[in-house]
Amino acid sequence: MPGYLIRRLNQISTSIFQDRMAALQLDLTPVQFAALSALQVNPGIDQATLAGLIAYDRVTIGGVIDRLSTKGLVARSINARDRRARQVSLTPEGNALLHRITPEVAALQPSILDGLTEAERALFIALAQKAAAASNDRSRAPLRPRKP
Repeated sequence: MPGYLIRRLNQISTSIFQDRMAALQLDLTPVQFAALSALQVNPGIDQATLAGLIAYDRVTIGGVIDRLSTKGLVARSINARDRRARQVSLTPEGNALLHRITPEVAALQPSILDGLTEAERALFIALAQKAAAASNDRSRAPLRPRKP
């Protein structure tokens, strides 16, 4: 069944990512990496916007930001337009870490789909993107790209 296979691939992907981070002596999850990457491209966004950019639950994104803040990788500040909202940005340490590990994360991507040729990987990714986009509105944490 597709759901089972998708769950298995997620388990495999997470395991490969965590093994690589452990080899680098880092305590970083795939979601934390996604958050750091989104913040690099969108500095100073609020937590709700960040959640939408990485298709993560708005309620639990605060915990992700808390852990990244404790690690010194992100900083929060009060939004001048809405004092209830918090803006999030990478710290210099977060930026340096992201520059260091992004090539590592890129290099492990093919191993997530071991057993497939390069052409099959490209096809798989295209089909997975198509399926995810078609059902995005059915997700409890839909992807919400930032409007230009």
